[in-house]
Amino acid sequence: MAKISKGGNTPVPTAELRAVLTWRAAGAPDVDASALLLNAAGKVRTEADFVFYNQPSDAAGAVRHDGKRPAADGLVTDTIRVNLAAMPPDVERVVIGASADGGTFGQVPGLALHVVSAQGGPIAEFDIDEASTETAFLFGEFYLRGGAWKFRAVGQGYASGLTGLATDFGIEVAADDAPGTATAPNAPNAPTAPTAPSAPPSAPARPSTPPPSAPAVSLKKQNLVNMEKRLAQEGHPQLLNLTKQAAVSLEKHGLGEHTARVALCLDISYSMQSLFKRGKVQALAERVLSLGLRFDDNAAVDVFLFGSRGHAVGQLGLGEYHGWAERIRKNPGLEGSTDYAGAMRLVREHYFGSSGPRHQPLANDLPVYVMFITDGQTTSRDATREQMTYSSFEPIFWQFMGLGRPGGFSFLEELDDLTGRYVDNADFFSVQDPANVPDGQLYDMMTNEYPGWLARARSQGLLI
Repeated sequence: MAKISKGGNTPVPTAELRAVLTWRAAGAPDVDASALLLNAAGKVRTEADFVFYNQPSDAAGAVRHDGKRPAADGLVTDTIRVNLAAMPPDVERVVIGASADGGTFGQVPGLALHVVSAQGGPIAEFDIDEASTETAFLFGEFYLRGGAWKFRAVGQGYASGLTGLATDFGIEVAADDAPGTATAPNAPNAPTAPTAPSAPPSAPARPSTPPPSAPAVSLKKQNLVNMEKRLAQEGHPQLLNLTKQAAVSLEKHGLGEHTARVALCLDISYSMQSLFKRGKVQALAERVLSLGLRFDDNAAVDVFLFGSRGHAVGQLGLGEYHGWAERIRKNPGLEGSTDYAGAMRLVREHYFGSSGPRHQPLANDLPVYVMFITDGQTTSRDATREQMTYSSFEPIFWQFMGLGRPGGFSFLEELDDLTGRYVDNADFFSVQDPANVPDGQLYDMMTNEYPGWLARARSQGLLI
């Protein structure tokens, strides 16, 4: 069985799997394994997607809780069975977690998660050696990537117990639930309040009461409405259409009123020249700007370029987006190599004041979403790995997009799955010709893993 560390991942070679949680029972708090089936927005679809001892299967029978059993050497196991072949088509992740009753996970010795085949063949082992005051833990997840399932070691703790873990993924928790417990909305086993008997037919009608007032419109919603009015009034029909396309994808991912700072990090190496001349870069910049108009209340995105070195060139907004890519092609102009790390340093300096080493979480109330677009590999691999690792302690998410043939971006794939990070803070996809990708599909790809990162960043103290 291959041991993997926090953030590491591995393909799963079979559809029928067991996620087996093990620990030493003597003197330890009781531990209960659970699983959540999540859609593209990183949320459960219904209460049936929360699988635990009191609801041992989801509606499709794809995930089952087998329960605890004694094992050798004083160990106890609690097993979740997963059948990926039976997974509903709108489920893209299955997270494996647990709660500790009567103590914390720091008091649970020998804690590990083993992923094995249905026949017991070893696939992955993840030892949990960083637990302290957490009363709930997310150990790992099965996730769908490019049509294939993989397993990732997560290692994310919750001091707020199963309540904190469950609410991150859309489970409603009753106000009077006991600490460390959670109730899925309308769960079959949840007690329900008795209903009042209906009035007899002859009973007089009760006096009518005024209808409740309409809910107040949030400041974010009002800003979005104002932004769309401005686009219409100032003659930006293409951007208005793009923002509406983006809104559909964002609503689907639970990000309809989400606020974030947005950056465009763009490759200006010579190999990009054809994409610039054919208008492909301009079209991409407008799509990123439209996402920024939904996320960032200042109606602009910050721009960083990288060729032989990094460049910080201000903002891209409504007043300067026409002909923007052609102006960039001429000044600063295209350069002879591709330095990812140079731009990443500038991004971190701009938002967090430093591009140096970081080993402790840095919290902020706003996340940073970076759209990182390139057509080639970097000349600064070691420095880029360092920047990715250091930035994992900051509230910043890197969305890498490769322009070119499939399979030509092995290093970006490595960054997507880089081990040793505080949280997994990146995603990657590639397209051969972005003009052939419908707007809605592109926005789906641009926000595929971002909601999951937001949940991890909040639980790990990066977002307040």
